[in-house]
Amino acid sequence: MKKTLIALMLFVGMNAQAQEVYNELRKSNKAVVENPNAHTLARHISQFKLDALDYLAIKMQEDMPDSTVYFLDRQAMAMDNYVQLYIKKLVEYNNLPQNMIDEMTKMFMETSKNTPLFKDKDKEMTLNYYASGESLIRFSLDCDWEKAYAIIEKKINKK
Repeated sequence: MKKTLIALMLFVGMNAQAQEVYNELRKSNKAVVENPNAHTLARHISQFKLDALDYLAIKMQEDMPDSTVYFLDRQAMAMDNYVQLYIKKLVEYNNLPQNMIDEMTKMFMETSKNTPLFKDKDKEMTLNYYASGESLIRFSLDCDWEKAYAIIEKKINKK
């Protein structure tokens, strides 16, 4: 399991450096989701990222039509960094007691849930991953990823 988590950390550690971060992240995560040879956990992580990116783009078009591509790119990069940090912490906490892992996971989950960007009323859809006990990535889709990432970094630095 530890080797799998380390491999996943390396996989999610690839930062998109292109000008259009959103498009690069979407393209790379879609490729993993569609690759039948990719590790199951990698596909699950990429599926979350793909769904989060799609949700972000659709909601921005609906609720924030005047927002910029730069804003979308910043949110996409922050979401990717948030997930990467979570995977990194899972690897670091791997040998710690389960209650510490659960506490760290809950901190990430709650931060994503408590920092909505759109205040979407469709909680069934936005909290689908959050409510799924089977998913490794249990975050809200309606999240201000930049704000959530800043908050989670402060919480981690306090511990």
